[in-house]
Amino acid sequence: MDWDDLRIFLAVARTESLSAAGKRLKIDPATVGRRIARLEEATRARLFTKSPQGYALTEEGARLIPHAEQAERAALGAEESLSGPGGLTGLIRLGAPDGCANYLLPQVLSRICDANPGLEVQIVALPRVFNLSKREADMAIAVSRPDAGRLTVQKLTDYRLHLAASRDYLEKAPPIRAPQDLKAHRIVGYIPDMIFDKELDYLAEIGIGPATLTSNSVSVQLNWLRTGAGVGVVHDFALPAAPGLTRILTDHISLVRSFWLIRHESDTRLDRLNRFADQLTREARAEMGRLDALVESRA
Repeated sequence: MDWDDLRIFLAVARTESLSAAGKRLKIDPATVGRRIARLEEATRARLFTKSPQGYALTEEGARLIPHAEQAERAALGAEESLSGPGGLTGLIRLGAPDGCANYLLPQVLSRICDANPGLEVQIVALPRVFNLSKREADMAIAVSRPDAGRLTVQKLTDYRLHLAASRDYLEKAPPIRAPQDLKAHRIVGYIPDMIFDKELDYLAEIGIGPATLTSNSVSVQLNWLRTGAGVGVVHDFALPAAPGLTRILTDHISLVRSFWLIRHESDTRLDRLNRFADQLTREARAEMGRLDALVESRA
């Protein structure tokens, strides 16, 4: 059985589309279709059923998945062994919530790439949970520790959040001396039915709201606060990127959350990803400490 055919089979299984698989592999969709047909002929089994929703695995296709993934790991392992124990090389795709992706990862990954000139990193910044089984990313950062699936999980770093508003807003708005004073202020927050993780439901935990300016994006919320639109919960590590914002009610309201680094269980055998995970954890904690110190020095 040809490894290249199995590689294409895995791409179709993960994307459920010939065109998406072709785009991922940088080959023509028609070629993808022909290679799948060739693999089905070689295995004497129908591996996919086509529907308006895309290509779905048949029972026979599902049975082939673990064997194809084993071949994938062997191919990647061989590539790593030939490249030697030097710096990290190749492409790694990392999924992350947009707050982490915008205000923490750029500095962290820049330093990692400086130390590993042959490394290429992609950040996929989306406000949702990533599907590692479909290889949407090589690894992902989440705000909750998953309790199901063939995954390995390690804590990346803790972080803090506080209420914040722009100094211009606070100069013009009614004073805020206690949590009950927030009733006189416009609140910025998440769209309630688009909160994809309970750890993000900050306003419910604090007991304020409802928010009248809402977005599923941390960056949009932060920019609303920067323009003086109201009061909202902000990651402390984002504050150095928004010097016009100031924390409020820090003695009354303070939240602590964690970022978790999640990987597919089988990937722990790949030395390259293990070394990247170690560097990512080390640099993320160092950067969080630097940002926290910067925020406290300005308080």
